Amino acid sequence: MTYLGIDVGTSGVKAILIDGNGSALSEASAKAVEPVRPQPGWSEQNPADWWTAVLSACDGLAKAHPAEMAAVRGIGLSGHMHGAVLLGRGDEVLRPCILW
Repeated sequence: MTYLGIDVGTSGVKAILIDGNGSALSEASAKAVEPVRPQPGWSEQNPADWWTAVLSACDGLAKAHPAEMAAVRGIGLSGHMHGAVLLGRGDEVLRPCILW
């Protein structure tokens, strides 16, 4: 039995694989694309870049510990604060995330 922790930040994603006793088995990270600043004082980022980074970090854990990743029983998530991801009626992202 293992658990997966994922932290999504504006500069990257960190992931950790933890065994049933709470000990870290492995860590992985992936750099996210830097925020875009289309105007002075603005900061935006494409949410799809976060997902790409999550997949990359999890792939790293899966390559190092395939059996343990297959046995994940729970996932804990954390992410950066104060970002506005605007969604349309079909839950599609309408524009880049507005970062704080």
